[in-house]
Amino acid sequence: MKRLLVLCLAASLLALLLPLLASCGGTDTVTLYVYNWGEYISDGTEGSLDVNAAFSEWYEQTYGVRVKVNYSTYSSNEDMYAKISSGAANYDIVIPSDYMIGRMISEGLLRKLNFSNIPNIENIDNSVMFGDKTPYYDPENAYSVPYTYGTVGIIYNKTMVDEADLGSWDIMWNEKYQGNVLQFNNSRDAFATALFKLGYSVNTENEAEWREALALLMAQKPIVQGYVMDEIFNKMENGSAAIAPYYAGDFFVMYADNEDLGFSYPKEGTNVFVDAMCVPTSSENPEIAERYINFMLGKEAAIANAEYICYASPNRLVFEDEDYRATMEEMHPDAMDILYGTEDIKMEFYENLPEEHLMMVNSLWEDLKIESPINTSIIVMAGAILCGCVGGGIYLTVRSRKRRKTVLNLWS
Repeated sequence: MKRLLVLCLAASLLALLLPLLASCGGTDTVTLYVYNWGEYISDGTEGSLDVNAAFSEWYEQTYGVRVKVNYSTYSSNEDMYAKISSGAANYDIVIPSDYMIGRMISEGLLRKLNFSNIPNIENIDNSVMFGDKTPYYDPENAYSVPYTYGTVGIIYNKTMVDEADLGSWDIMWNEKYQGNVLQFNNSRDAFATALFKLGYSVNTENEAEWREALALLMAQKPIVQGYVMDEIFNKMENGSAAIAPYYAGDFFVMYADNEDLGFSYPKEGTNVFVDAMCVPTSSENPEIAERYINFMLGKEAAIANAEYICYASPNRLVFEDEDYRATMEEMHPDAMDILYGTEDIKMEFYENLPEEHLMMVNSLWEDLKIESPINTSIIVMAGAILCGCVGGGIYLTVRSRKRRKTVLNLWS
């Protein structure tokens, strides 16, 4: 009987002590689920800082709670949206692109942020992306915190291009470079080159303007070597093409393999995109998620991410840091101007067009692609995607090991 009593007392004492041990960080671990693009965070490879591990260490030291970051990746905004909207998985942090943020806000999938947990928001300079305007996708600045942004420009081979021809989208229609011009193999980006050249908005709902852009793309066809996406890396790196429009951050990847390459912004304007950190309404740890965002806005993590990704950072602690500037200028002497010297460039976001307009754009794009020299593998890939998707106006944004951004219009 005494032995039984002792065992009961011991069990009772253990039951009392377990919560105390847990509160001291002895056993309990909170898992924070982060869902991001592939190769879109400094992860400790190539000598970089592992920012997720650094966050976990900082959080335990600061709050006495052990946090494990469960980090997974997606290849498109739509993959992420499908999981969040279906309730198939709960995440605490997601990093969608601008147009998808707007959609998720409208559908109640994102939580308003408590900025008392994100004091480092003061490090974000929205003017570098939006001027004196608010983000079209989050006009209240209540649901998202910019993570990175990027632009499109013209990449060219200095040994093959007369630099006097640069500074305008006109160069992509210059017969001097026939057979050496690459064009985007997706409708929104390709049409944008023509719409900008014509002086129209890339979000125009005027069918006549889209048809005028189609005529311009039709006139360009004899000059174009091919309609490409990922193929641009090999073609520009090995000198088999002279001119191509692409994303500024990815230019540095190509330049690392071919120092004859240069980058130019067209005077008529170009596309800009933003990816931002958000907390889904389904998050089970919103306070920790907001502190995660705050940590990513701190100097060390923000610089590590910017150097790893190579896109522009809206964080003034990054673009004003001398060591970061030196690192980028070592990568390319004009890196800072390319990434941040866009104040005089007209920049426009792609916004979701009404479904009927997207169907019209799809029809025009199909007209353009007839007998166009499009790589067969791309057609197969696009067909496979189309077969698996229902609905309209869907854009996929894909990043792979080379930290490239590719926008595919599933109407195309």
